[in-house]
Amino acid sequence: MKDKIRFFILFALLPFQLFFSQEYKNGFSDGSIVTKKGSTPVKIFVSPDMKQVYDALGSENADVLVILNKYNTELSSQGEYEYVAQYYEEFKKKGYFILNENFMPVGEEGMSAESLKSYKYILKSNQLTKQDLRMSKMVWLNTEFSIWNPNEGIDIFGFKKLRYYGLMFVFAFGFGILIMRQIFKIDNVDDKFIDPLFTWTLLGTIFGARIGHVVFYEPSLFVTDFWSVFLPIRTKPTLEFTGFSGLASHGATIALILTTLYYSYRIIKKNPFWVYDRLGIVIALGGAFVRMGNFFNSEIIGKPASETSPFAILFPQQSMEYGAIVPRYPTQLFEAFGYVCLFILLAFLYKFTRKKYQQGWLFGLFFVILWSIRFFVEFLKEPQGDEVITFAGLNTGQILSIPFMLAGVAIMIYSKKNKIEPAE
Repeated sequence: MKDKIRFFILFALLPFQLFFSQEYKNGFSDGSIVTKKGSTPVKIFVSPDMKQVYDALGSENADVLVILNKYNTELSSQGEYEYVAQYYEEFKKKGYFILNENFMPVGEEGMSAESLKSYKYILKSNQLTKQDLRMSKMVWLNTEFSIWNPNEGIDIFGFKKLRYYGLMFVFAFGFGILIMRQIFKIDNVDDKFIDPLFTWTLLGTIFGARIGHVVFYEPSLFVTDFWSVFLPIRTKPTLEFTGFSGLASHGATIALILTTLYYSYRIIKKNPFWVYDRLGIVIALGGAFVRMGNFFNSEIIGKPASETSPFAILFPQQSMEYGAIVPRYPTQLFEAFGYVCLFILLAFLYKFTRKKYQQGWLFGLFFVILWSIRFFVEFLKEPQGDEVITFAGLNTGQILSIPFMLAGVAIMIYSKKNKIEPAE
C-alpha cells in the first residue's frame, strides 16, 4: 500500500518537476554587452571559487563575462588575498579585462585589498577592446533575465553595516507591535499586555527557528559546533560572531505555540485561541518581511529557471550550497507575496466579519493557507542543508508542512464549538 501511495505522489508531481527544472551547460547563461560598437554576445558565469572562474574563462571559445561576487573581492585575511591575487595577475597576463561596476577597465595601476573591492567583472573578449569600452558613453549588460546584485546592507557612519536581513526583522516586529496595539484597542484590551507578548514572541521566533533549523536541516551541528546551535557565534575553525542565521519557520511555529500558551494562561488570562487568532495576522506580515530579508541575502532561492521566464533572476551573491549560480526562480518573493495576501485576508476577516468571535477559526485558516503556500512554493525551491526527512519526492519543508495544514483544518472545525459573544 505504501509503495502505491509513493508511486501516485511521484506520478502527480512529475509534471511540476519537468516544467520547473532547467539545465545550464557548465553553469553558463547568455547575455550581451552593449557598447557604442553594438551588442556583443557573451557567456555569463559566476562562482565564489576562483579556480572555477579560471577554468570557466579558459573553457569557452566564445566571449565570457564573469560577474564577481563578495567571495572573490571581499577578503577577510591576508592569506585569502594572496590566494585570489595570483588569479587576478594570471587573468591580466592572459589579456582578460578587469572591470568596475560601469564596465570600465580597472586594476592597471596595481592591486591591493582595498582596490579589489572595485572589481565587479572579468571579461574575456575576442571582439571588444579596452578602447571600445572607454569610448562608449554608456556600457551595460543586456539579458533576458533579471540580475539581483545589491549591497547586503547600509553603511552606518562609514564603518558599520546595517544588514537588510536584520532590518527586515526590525520591520517585522515593529509593524507587528503597531498592528497588535490597534487590535487590542479594537478588542478593549489594555495595551500593557503588548510588551510581554512582544518579548515571548521574539524569544520563541529566534530560538525556535534556530533550533528547528538545526534539528530539521543541519543536525550535525550538535556534534561539530554545539555552541553555535544556541548562540550567535561560530567556534569552528575559529571563534566568530555570526548573528543568528539558519532559521526554520517550522521550528519558530512550534516554539511560538508554546510561548503563546504560557502568555495566554499566565499573563493575559485568555483562551489561547483568542491570542492565536490575532497573532496569526501579524505573523503573516512578519513572514513576508523575513522572506524579503532572504531575498536581500540571496538565500532560500529557487531551482534553475529558463532564461526566457519572466520570473528568472540571477543571484550573483548566492552561496554555492545551492549549486550553480544561474538564473533561478525568486521563491522568496513568491512566498512574500503569498504572505502579504494572507495578511490582507486575515485583517479583512478580523475587522469586517464576526469570525474573530469564533475562537480558533482565523488561526486555523492562517495555518491552512500559510503552510499551503509553503508546500507549493517548495516545488520550486532548492533544498536547504541536509534533507533529513524525504518521502515520495517531497522534501523536508513539504513533509513538515502537511501536519500543520491538517491541524489548521481540525482547529477550524473545533472553533464551531468555541464561540464567544462580543465584549460590550
